[in-house]
Order: sequence, then C-alpha cells, then structure tokens
Amino acid sequence: MEYIYAALLLDAAGKEISDKSLVEVVKAAGLAPDEALAKSVATSLKDVNIKDVIKNAQSVQLAAPAAAQPAGAPAAKKQEPEEEKVSEEQAAGGLASLFG
Repeated sequence: MEYIYAALLLDAAGKEISDKSLVEVVKAAGLAPDEALAKSVATSLKDVNIKDVIKNAQSVQLAAPAAAQPAGAPAAKKQEPEEEKVSEEQAAGGLASLFG
C-alpha cells in the first residue's frame, strides 16, 4: 500500500512515477523498499492518469446512492429496536451484584 501512496504523492508533485522514484519515496518515509514491488507498481501505472481515475471514482461514489433508490419509490421505514422496560428494583439489583 505504501507504493500506491508514494505514487499518489509523486503524481501530486508532478513527478514521474518510476520504480526508482517510488523506492526513494518509500526510503524517505523510513520503510524498507522492495524493488520488485516498486517496479510492478510503476509498470502498472505507466499509462494511467491518476487525476482522472480519482475524479471518476469520486463521481461514481456520488452517483451510487441515487441509483440505489428507484425514482418514485417510497422510502423504507426504519424499524427501531424496542427497549426493554426494567424496573428500578431490577436495575438496582443488577448494580448491587457489581459490589458483591
């Protein structure tokens, strides 16, 4: 996960996302880098526009709740759990058991 964070940081800084730059960011964070994993992430993100991906992900999140409820459908009523009625004597008895 730290390589994804490093890639996001590099993208935000306008830097190239390469295996070397990912390793440098991970080292700067005080972690032990894995060069094979850095190369894999850099290769995976080679032709990806991260800003567009983030923008599209946000619009999908906003559209999802609207799609879940069909238009004109009545809102479902929330059922609240019924509370048990406990007399004062029962409550005091329960507290007394704490103190022996």
